[in-house]
Amino acid sequence: MGKHGKPEVLFIEGREVPITNPQKPYFSKQVKLSKLDLVHYYLSIAPGAVQGILDRPVVLKRFVDGAEGEAFYQKRAPANRPEWLRTVTLSFPSGRTAEEVVVDDSAGLAWIVNLGCIELHPHPVRSGELDHPDELRIDLDPVPGVSWGDVRRVALEVRQVLEEMGLRGWPKTSGSRGMHVNVRIQQLWTFVEVRRAALALSRAVERRLPGLASSKWWKEERHGVFLDYNQNAKDRTTCSAYSVRPLPDARVSTPLDWDEVPDCDPADFTVFTVPRRLADRGNPHAEMDAAPGSIEKLLELAARDEAAGLGDAPWPPHFRKMEGEAPRVAPSRATSAKKSRTKAPLIVIAHSPDKEAALAGLERWKSKHPQAARHLAVEDVLVDNMRGRSSTWTRIRVNLRNVPEALRPPQETPDPDDDPTRQWRNWRASKQGQN
Repeated sequence: MGKHGKPEVLFIEGREVPITNPQKPYFSKQVKLSKLDLVHYYLSIAPGAVQGILDRPVVLKRFVDGAEGEAFYQKRAPANRPEWLRTVTLSFPSGRTAEEVVVDDSAGLAWIVNLGCIELHPHPVRSGELDHPDELRIDLDPVPGVSWGDVRRVALEVRQVLEEMGLRGWPKTSGSRGMHVNVRIQQLWTFVEVRRAALALSRAVERRLPGLASSKWWKEERHGVFLDYNQNAKDRTTCSAYSVRPLPDARVSTPLDWDEVPDCDPADFTVFTVPRRLADRGNPHAEMDAAPGSIEKLLELAARDEAAGLGDAPWPPHFRKMEGEAPRVAPSRATSAKKSRTKAPLIVIAHSPDKEAALAGLERWKSKHPQAARHLAVEDVLVDNMRGRSSTWTRIRVNLRNVPEALRPPQETPDPDDDPTRQWRNWRASKQGQN
């Protein structure tokens, strides 16, 4: 018997799925949920959840210590897996490959949840065509302090632009502070082309709502709601429909009808409410696969932007330098051939795998430096979701640009200062020093 109860074997669609440590606490703060509770949630909404990941390779984001513990990403399928579970081999921008899990049914869904996958992270491709996405993803990511009403307003503008481009968007709450709008597309374009279309859409929405929407990659340049076009780059994933998020109330990324968007509240959608909602209302995204669209009009819009002098925007840091891409360096660190640009006065406040602990550190810093804190604008607080090869953590920085120089605190030791990659970086630096 394990520490949290002996394994329970579930019989799902004729297959046996063992659930190890079934009573292990997965949520223990605001709500109480065990691993087995989470498995039962996913089985109760399996038709909706499986539709969101069906026939797609899935990155395993594993919370082996529950929602309050540190998560890590696992691309490669575990060697010890059921013979009935499919895999497919993906190649990545780095040149590496990985054999990833493909979930086809409720049994496969329960199996990956047993591994600690609180969230579901599918790639935007099908297993039979890995180089041509069938989904364009629009991730609306508000900067700290932006209201939920502003997120909804940007989502509705996204809908308008998509319809003008001949496309249908399917909205859902992210399960956190933002929204996702997914678009089913024909499998005719590469990742580079789909990302180019997403960038054109992001810029179009920004032009219509210049004070509210942003397509700027660098956090120090953002305001309002960021439309993250880079979620369409190869090897990027977002949580899919009906995914549970590791928030204290066990919130769920929930599909919506467009007429629900103006009044919806993400706090209404949790593991306790979503099963009944799905049973009563059905899945608002049930017909998503029926009519895939074309991104040709978005690519035409991209061509017009480029002709007007708008080149490619920055790619994620682990991608090779792309043709036409602007210098991949934050504006605060950029230099020109003629003169150095003024460096933004950025200081690091906190590093922690626990976002709440990092935010608590920010509040302690504000209490310690009240005069400086009073001058901060909403967009001056940069909450960075950092991701290494297998770990995630939160970094919080503050831009002191609006703080008078005489009141600017110096860089102090971050509080907390728990960067999970520091040991590896120190080891690499020592090795380089020996060469």
